[in-house]
Formats: sequence, C-alpha cells, structure tokens
Amino acid sequence: MDPMAEIRLTFFQECEEQLTALENGLLSMQEGDSDSETVNAVFRAVHSIKGGAGAFKLNALVSFAHIFETALDRVRSGDLVPDSDAMKLFLRAADALADLVSASRDGGVEVTAPYLAIEEEFNALIGGGGAAAEEDEFAGLEFRPIITAFDEPPSPARNVFTIRFRPLRELFAKANEPLALFRELARLGTLTSACDIKNLPFLDTFEPEDSYLSWELRLETESQRAAVKEVFDFVEGDCDLAIELAQPATATPPPQEMDITAILRKVREEAPAIAAAAAAAAPQPEADAAPKAAKAAVQPTIRVDLDRVDRLINLVGELVINQAMLTQRVLHSSHVRDREVTSSLEELERLTREIQESVMAIRAQPVRPLFQRMSRIVREVADATSKDVRLRTEGEATEVDKTVVELLADPLTHMIRNAVDHGLEGPEQRVAAGKPPEGTVKLAAAHRSGRVIIEVSDDGQGINRPRVLQKAIANGLVPPDAQLSDSEIDNLLFLPGFSTASTVSNISGRGVGMDVVKRSIQALGGRISISSAPGQGSTFTLSLPLTLAVLDGIVVTVDEQVFVIPLTAIVETVKHEPSRIHHLGDHSFVLRVRDVLVPLIDVGAELGVRGPTSDLRSGVAILIETANGTRSALLVDNIQDQRQVVIKSLETNYMRVDGIAAATILGDGRVAMILDVDALVGPRHHDWVAAETPLAKAS
Repeated sequence: MDPMAEIRLTFFQECEEQLTALENGLLSMQEGDSDSETVNAVFRAVHSIKGGAGAFKLNALVSFAHIFETALDRVRSGDLVPDSDAMKLFLRAADALADLVSASRDGGVEVTAPYLAIEEEFNALIGGGGAAAEEDEFAGLEFRPIITAFDEPPSPARNVFTIRFRPLRELFAKANEPLALFRELARLGTLTSACDIKNLPFLDTFEPEDSYLSWELRLETESQRAAVKEVFDFVEGDCDLAIELAQPATATPPPQEMDITAILRKVREEAPAIAAAAAAAAPQPEADAAPKAAKAAVQPTIRVDLDRVDRLINLVGELVINQAMLTQRVLHSSHVRDREVTSSLEELERLTREIQESVMAIRAQPVRPLFQRMSRIVREVADATSKDVRLRTEGEATEVDKTVVELLADPLTHMIRNAVDHGLEGPEQRVAAGKPPEGTVKLAAAHRSGRVIIEVSDDGQGINRPRVLQKAIANGLVPPDAQLSDSEIDNLLFLPGFSTASTVSNISGRGVGMDVVKRSIQALGGRISISSAPGQGSTFTLSLPLTLAVLDGIVVTVDEQVFVIPLTAIVETVKHEPSRIHHLGDHSFVLRVRDVLVPLIDVGAELGVRGPTSDLRSGVAILIETANGTRSALLVDNIQDQRQVVIKSLETNYMRVDGIAAATILGDGRVAMILDVDALVGPRHHDWVAAETPLAKAS
C-alpha cells in the first residue's frame, strides 16, 4: 500500500475513535457533567480531527472543525455556558462532523446548506461571524496568564519545567496554533514565556509558509512530565520540542515580555492564507526521557486486520474439535490406562480452552459505541416528529463479540425509531396525561445467565392492543373471532407487513420493521420479547449469545439422538419420581421441585424424535432457566458429558429448525444439535402453570 494512503487510512480509523470520544463527552455534558476534564476531552477530539484533516487538505472538514473547536474553547475558558440550547447545537455539530469525516473518507466533500447553517449558528453563539471574526482571530485570546512574572519562589512540592518550542511550517499547515498550546500549558500552572525573534526576516524576504519564531517557556506546575507532553501530542513531529525538568529556584530573572499577539497578527497580515499541507514529519528526539512510571501507565495497542482475527478464531475452533476427537480416540484405545497419556490429554484440553478464551477476548468489545450511535437516531427522529426526547443508557461497558455488536446495529435502529415515533406521545399529550413534556427512551445492556440482555424501553403510551388486534383482523392476519391474550396480541407486531401507522412517512408506516428485527435477532441465535403497560410505556427485550463461536454445554441423548444443552441455561438436574409428576391432560405435565411446580417438557416429543407419551417415569430431568427468569424442566434419556463445543450455523448450512439454535461436531465426528431452550419451552407451556408457583397455591 502507498505510504500516504496507509497514513490516510490510519487517520480515518483514528477519527472514528475521536468521534466516539466526542459523542461520549457531549452526552456527559448534556447530563450536567461539565467539569474541565470532560470539556477538555471533547475539545481534544475535535482538535485532533482538525489537525489530521489539515494534513490531507480536507479544507471543508478543517473549516467546520475549527469553528466547532472555537465554540468549545469558549466553554473551556468559561465565556460560554453549555445550556440546553448550546448542547443541542453541539450534538448536531457532532453529527455533521461525523458526516463530513465519512464523506471525506469516501471522496470529495461539498459544503452544503446544513453545514453552513450550523456554522452560522456557531458564529451567533460565540458572538462572531464571517470575515470580521477571522480578521480579529486573536482578539478573543487572553494572553496575560501566559506572560506573567514569578511573584514568589516556587514551592518545593511543585515541578519546574523548561520547554523549548519551535513550530515548523507543518504545524501551521495543519491549522494548529501556538497560542492555543500556550493556553493549555497555562492551565497546568504558572507559565512564563520568552519569544525569540532573531530569525524573523525582513518583509521583502519573508516566506509566508515558513515559521520563524521560537519560544523558551518556564512552567511551574504540580503535574508530571507526561501531562506537560500531552499538551503537544497533536503537534508531535510538527515542531522542535524539548522538555526538561529543572530544580525549583528561589529567584528567576524576569522574562522578556513582548507583544506576541501583535507579532503574530503582523505575520498573518503579510502572509496569504495557508493552503499547503504536508505529511506528518518524523517525531523529533526529546532532550529527556519520560519517567518510567508515566510510560508504564500507557497501555500499548496494535491494530490488526479483522480478517486475520476471524481466521485465527476459525482455526482455534478446528483445534477444539480435533482435541475432542483425539481425546475420544485415545479413551477408546489401549492407552486409556496410561497415566501419562491421560495427564497429557487433560493438559492439552486445558491449554486449548485457554487459547480459545484468549482469542475470543480479542473480539469482545463494549456496546458503548453502538449505544452512542443510537443517540443520533433519537435526535433525528425527535426533530422529524417535533418531540422532545432524551436517550438514557445503562451498561455501556457490557462486552459482546464484535460480530454480534455489528449485526445489532440495524435491529436497534428500527426499535429506537419505533420507540420515538410510535411509543412516545407528543409534548401536549404527555402534559395532558400528567407526564413531563420530555419523553425518555432507555437503552440498557447486561450479562445474565451467560447471555447478553439488551432492553429498549420508553415511558410512552404503551401498545394500543385493541388497535393492534383490529388492524390484524382487517389485514386478514387473524380470524375475526380470535380470542388472543395480551402477549399474543403484542407478538402480532412481529408479523411481516404489519403496521399500525395511519400514514406513510420516511420514519415508519411501510410495513417493514419489527419482522425484520425478529429475523435479524433469530439469525444471531437470540430472541425478542415484549412487555407493555397502557399509559406507562413498552419494553422490548433482546436475549443474545455472548459469542457466535463456542459454548459450554451438557451432551444428552434422546432416543439415540444426541443434543447439547447450553450450560448457562442449566440450574440443576432433578430426580423426577412418579410422585413428583402431575398430569394436566393433553400430554402436559408439571414437575414438583422443592414445593414449586414447573412445566416438564419431553424433549423427544417436542422435537418430533418420538411420539407423545403419558409415561414419563424414566429418564433425567434437567431444570433450566430461560432469559426472562422462568424455569422449566427438560426430560432427556441420559446425560453423557460436559464439554466445550464449536458452534456451527444450522440455518446457513441447512435451514432453520424450531427449537434448535445451532449444530456442532462432537469428538467422535457425529453432528449434534444445540437446543434453543427458550424457544423449546415457549410461553405456551407456562399457560398451564405459573413458573415458581408454590404447590399449595397451585392446588
């Protein structure tokens, strides 16, 4: 790959990280967290994008990021209060900046009306505008804190750094500014500055794209060297820089005070607008090495192509299968009594599991970036529907396999749009119902029973079940005399082509949405359920596997067929003596487990392996717990083993089968089906008896 193309690719990869940090910081500010650390993180994200964009002559991106950065700098200095109106503008600007980054990556960028409109709003917000603001660019900078004399000797507890700084021409080409760096240093402590102008030429030999000024700075601060160096992270390689730790002095000669603002303004007046950009230069060696403690705090990372990780995971999956096959063959050979062979097999199994867990951890990532993307969807739909909506998130640090996260984007987008468009009432309706005018959509994630549970809820009007049923009857989806429970009515929303919208818009009403969501979730080996209360809102719950590669399971047999039950769903094995089994008719049974009745499900009959029977005296009952917390007992013939299995998609290689989540290959080469316990149990079994109902009440 061309070196410049590789650098450009790295820049846009880093832009995604900076945009994530920007969105995260702005959402924290919207919640009232406007401390200096949060605001500085937001500012640095925009500043970093602007600096990199300047190197690649992405002028539209540089221009937009510059005015965005200027407004954020006013917030940092305390000149601008980030009230609700300002935060709405910042969030819209973050969306526009993300669009500009995406457009710049894919090709040219046209400065269209939306971007110009946001820039005008920024000019109005910060009290500037157009050419006047550009001519007096330095008027808003307070330079006095930078050029100050030491009034008293520094405290022995404080560090004194000597900083020699000379910007190169590349620094200005990337739209960076020395004054902004000095302001950052001044925030760390007391700063004095001496400007060296001996290299400043006469105007007739002045080269507008060159840099002639240098500075010697003296910083008294409680911060360590790493914090001082961090100020220059965005210009590393674009300047000559040396940072030295000096001993605190009792007296310091007064610095040479100069009107640096006037010098820089004079240079700008004589120089044309900087249009050229250069690739980042190699970092210059520093005069002093960073303290070992500061280096140790930095976690090194490496960028790896995702295809390489996928290939590694596939190979580890094959390794797990072959390890199981090897163990199976040795156990059936004459070496079964060889203690050394047995010990080696156990060690191989342990190492294989550790390799598998380590590789899977590489692909695990938090759902935070996905949740942050949904905040933009909420803003866009809220603006389109003239509703005031706030998105609240919980469990953003919950880690899921990267593939699961990527495939969740479209289903979550559908659900968030529906929650804002259908679930939430308008401001007037909410006030009339005694609710605050601002609606709330909540997005939460958590690990539960070895799966990841994601909930999308709103505090709106809930599902209008009479209307849903009426619409289903009108569309011929259910017979007119159908007697459906609330749960069955709610699940009508997942039928293809079903919609209750009275008008077709760019948000909803075309009959495409929830059925697509359900199919997408099922393709991930997950399930979706609904709970709703009229006038209080609705909650959609997604239950998904943590990974699509491997799982721990119990191998069982049913009528000589082999199945795997996920270990995370199993609570315990249960003795199902005849006295504990109660027949409810129509081949329906319940099992008493410590004075609690749970549905007893014959796996063989449920999957069609054998016919229904009224004699359930033999076999083993396995108590399981579904994602929604209900318990049932699965009846199988025998339990063979507990092992880790590699998941193979049955739908991709064959077709979807109800009650089956996926398939796997066992150590003896046989194919075994992995049970989908939630789908196998289903709500219909719990219509006979409420799960975990005391026997005394049930009888």
